[in-house]
Formats: sequence, structure tokens, C-alpha cells
Amino acid sequence: MQPIISVKGLSKTYAGGFQALKTIDLDIRRGEIFALLGPNGAGKTTLISIICGIVNPGSGQVLADGHDIVKDYRAARTKIGLVPQELSTDAFESVWDTVKFSRGLFGKAPNPAYLERILRQLSLWDKKNEKIMALSGGMKRRVMIAKALSHEPQILFLDEPSAGVDVELRRDMWEMVRGLRDSGVTIILTTHYIEEAEEMADRIGVISGGQLILVEDKDVLMQKLGKKQLTLQLQTPLAALPKELATEPLELSADGAQLVYTFDTQSEETGIADLLRRLAGHGIDFKDLQTSQSSLEEIFVSLVRAPR
Repeated sequence: MQPIISVKGLSKTYAGGFQALKTIDLDIRRGEIFALLGPNGAGKTTLISIICGIVNPGSGQVLADGHDIVKDYRAARTKIGLVPQELSTDAFESVWDTVKFSRGLFGKAPNPAYLERILRQLSLWDKKNEKIMALSGGMKRRVMIAKALSHEPQILFLDEPSAGVDVELRRDMWEMVRGLRDSGVTIILTTHYIEEAEEMADRIGVISGGQLILVEDKDVLMQKLGKKQLTLQLQTPLAALPKELATEPLELSADGAQLVYTFDTQSEETGIADLLRRLAGHGIDFKDLQTSQSSLEEIFVSLVRAPR
């Protein structure tokens, strides 16, 4: 299946010589939730802004559902909905009027039933006649999403969708995004909430210093780069590790009552079994054990900090 977004050799240098993007190649699959992660200034917003036609590309090519974003701008832009990080909408308009107007901007025929469905999904229907200035920050964020969906796009960009949104509303938004994905809409989100990407994304892209340093299925990424720790509560505290175990990735707690073994997920079964046999061989018994796995946040931090 052809990717719904194809980015080839994309670079961008701003006036003054700052290179925001450095030869980005990226394909986004139709119908997936793709999370783009990166620290502040990494190039996330520049990349999204170029794809959405807000910022001119320096070099390279971007296709949105087969349409070149420069040569066939109008057709490409019609395929895309964007929810920007900043809340920017007419404060004196009603919710209904601003969403209806956004649909009209794309030349779409009126469809009140569709707009009503969007507003109901976003829990905005009972606010449809209220002025936007009277809404809470979370509700204004929902209005921005409704505007982005008003013209029935196949691609939806969410730039920091949970910024300033409380936990309950964030969960509601996640459910709505999953529903959009299930209906065939491709979702691309940037987020500072790593748990948001861990919860929702099918694939993860990590950008740092204007370079795309990794693109991977989320589950594969967690499997390949995740670390696990086995913590053993010892029956009898140790003064020190036996010499034969000193080269193992083992750490003895200060009181000698706990051993922590760090291993990668791919060597889980053989590593743990071998360790327990070797401990038993040295007369080291344990009374309890537990395992923990590194989070996507820890993997992300290690990727961004790694020298390139």
C-alpha cells in the first residue's frame, strides 16, 4: 500500500543560516497513528508546518495522498487537517459558526449532520451556540479539533494536542483519536507527554537536531531498546558479590539485602534462568523477586542523548 505521506530529502534552512531540518526521509502509512517525538527545537513543528503548507520547504519533495504539496497545493491541503499547538480562533464567534465556516473554506457543501456528529464526539454539542471566548482552555482545544475535522480530511496532524488539557479530557481525546484511526483517518501527533505516545501510537519517530534518528513500530522499539530489571530480595544479606559474579550486570544494594540484575528484553529467558542457577551455586537464596521494564520515556531520553 502506498504511504499516505511521503517525505523525500526534505531540508529547511531559515534566514540567518539556522538549519531546522537535515535531509528528512519519512513514509507514513495509511490509517496509522504516528507519534513524532523530540526535544524543543528538534524540528517537529517545522516538519509538520511544511507538510501542511504553512512553511515553504527548502529542498526535497512531500506528497500528501499522492499530491505534491507545492505543485498541487490545493488538492494536498484538502486532504489535511491541522490542530496547531497555539489556540487561535475567533473568540467572538459561536462554536457552530466557526466550525461551519472552516468547512466552507475548503469548498465543501454544507453538511449539518456531519458537523453535529463531530461536535457530539467532542462533547461540544451542548456548547454549539456559545461564544468561543466563554469556553475553558480544554473546550477551546476541542473546538480546534472540530475545525480541523470539518472538511473531512484523511490526514490529521495534532501538534501537542494535550497541552493545557486536564487528565480526564486527555483520556477522552485519546479515545476520540482511536475512533478516528478506526474510521480510516491517519493521525500524526507530536507530544511532550511520552505516555501519550506509549498509549496510542502504532509507530514512533524520534527527531533531534533536525535529523530523524529513528522510525520504528512502537512494540518493536520497546522490544529492541527496552531494558528490564530483575530485583531479588535476598534471604541473607551479602557483604559483597562473589568474584565469579563481579562481571555480571549485577548491583548489590548498600545494605546487601537486594540484588538488581539489568538485561535486555531479547535475552530475558536465558539470562534470568542462568543467573538464578549461578546464584544458587554460590548458596545465594532469595525470598522475593520482581521485574520492571524501561518506559518509552527512558528509551527516548537515551536516543536523544546518544552521540551521533
